[in-house]
Amino acid sequence: MTATEPAATRVFRPPVGYRLAASVRALTFSPYDPCARVAAGTFWWATRTPDGPATLALRSTGGELLAEGYGPGAEHVLDRADAIAGLRDDLTGFADLAAAHPVVARLAREHHGLRMPTTGQVFPRLLRAIFEQKVTGKEAYRAYSATVRHFREPAPGPLQPLLLPPEAAAVAATPYWVFHPFGVEQRRADTLRRAAALADRLERSADATDATRRLISIPGIGPWTAAEVVRIAYGDPDAVSVGDFHIPNTVAWALAGEPRGDDARMVALLEPFRGHRGRVCLLLEAAGIQAPKYGPRAPIRSFARY
Repeated sequence: MTATEPAATRVFRPPVGYRLAASVRALTFSPYDPCARVAAGTFWWATRTPDGPATLALRSTGGELLAEGYGPGAEHVLDRADAIAGLRDDLTGFADLAAAHPVVARLAREHHGLRMPTTGQVFPRLLRAIFEQKVTGKEAYRAYSATVRHFREPAPGPLQPLLLPPEAAAVAATPYWVFHPFGVEQRRADTLRRAAALADRLERSADATDATRRLISIPGIGPWTAAEVVRIAYGDPDAVSVGDFHIPNTVAWALAGEPRGDDARMVALLEPFRGHRGRVCLLLEAAGIQAPKYGPRAPIRSFARY
């Protein structure tokens, strides 16, 4: 076996209409994410496992989903490949909830092939979420990609360059000033280093509720960051990113026709969908729904979220 050949493969039967690229898009920071990307119809995802580095490749073919694993951790990621692809996403009860609102009902029909992935890994998503705190998306991506390349470690498999996410222990041991050239001030750098030092404890969380409790106990991590993490790590369909600059406006506009809304209004409008509130937000995002913009165009910073 060569480094370009998969160590093992699995085949899954997704539901009719399943959309791979749309479902795994949440696992990529941008089309240029150094750790995950879609290339030629295949989703490539680099990660670390208890058995060592691994790369998971997913592609749809003939109504089936083919999963290929590369590296020492290949079997580990293949055991979870269906969850990572969103095939374990539980939509129980959502159809009835969605039917109560015409916009949500329509989006549920139009995006019925969209599934929420579950990685089972907290720290890789936490790394990105901390960099996203209180800055623009462009600034966050610059910090994230520069950090991954600083700890540069090639991922196994044929797609290169594809890099592994940094090891938590290495991040915890890195002085805060190393992150300054990446556009990360001391506050976020210290938050990242604290979280990295507690990564093992965070990964042992029993569920999304337990993980949220542990996350927000760390100085510098609040409800927004915790929700961003558990939505991906645990596939939590109810996780709502309270404190976001855009989402309250989007929810208010889509569900009530109100161009502006705050967190309280967003939570109230989403309450009828409890259990799937995060899923509703995901559908609004997938549909590209945005509240009207007022005033001159200017860089938007989400200063409230952490």
